[in-house]
Amino acid sequence: MESLIFYIGVVGNVISVLMFLSPVGTFWTIIKHRSTEDFESLPYVCTLLNSSLWTYYGIIKPGAYLVATVNGFGIVVEIIYVSLFLIYAPVKMRNKTAILAGILDVGFLAAAILASRLALHGEVRIDAIGFICAGLNIIMYGSPLAAMKTVVTTKSVKYMPFFLSFFFFLNGGIWTFYAILTRDYFLGVPNGAGFLLGIAQLVLYAIYMNAKPSINVSNRLEGGCEQESLISSLNYSN
Repeated sequence: MESLIFYIGVVGNVISVLMFLSPVGTFWTIIKHRSTEDFESLPYVCTLLNSSLWTYYGIIKPGAYLVATVNGFGIVVEIIYVSLFLIYAPVKMRNKTAILAGILDVGFLAAAILASRLALHGEVRIDAIGFICAGLNIIMYGSPLAAMKTVVTTKSVKYMPFFLSFFFFLNGGIWTFYAILTRDYFLGVPNGAGFLLGIAQLVLYAIYMNAKPSINVSNRLEGGCEQESLISSLNYSN
């Protein structure tokens, strides 16, 4: 059983790394254009907080080192993404990003860690951090739901690429299986929800992949909705 858990965790790590790296093309475009254009920084700020908390959870929970390693990688990647916003975003977005990162990625993270270290001990500490991680993941699932709404509204899968949806499905499924094997409900609940959302996205893709887009709605969203497919790729828990 221990060997199975290890191999499933390794597979989960590989899939999660691919998902962390999925926005690389977009950020390369940002670097070339020297502008973040209309993209929002909030998903990346939240994913940085999410990865940081899951890394801490993996460190304090015995045997959860695979959770810590992949999210540790996620911290590095998300710091790069947020830094690029601080460099290339317009002044207003740059200031917003700095404030959000300060509040969430520094203030909230430090408060959560200090409170758990000073006031909580043993299993209670692990459960408290696990609850926060699971809750944050569930809140972040509003983004893929928004992308799915866009698909239904425009009758087009342009803003929900197949491979992002497919890896969202795989990531949720493999980590749900890992959570079942390790009896980790904090890991299982958000990833189970992600697995179901992944299935729903693939079903929508099958329905609308050959559908004729709604021209009026599609034209209206052409300039601003591209970010929704990226946001959906950022919502995963490990």
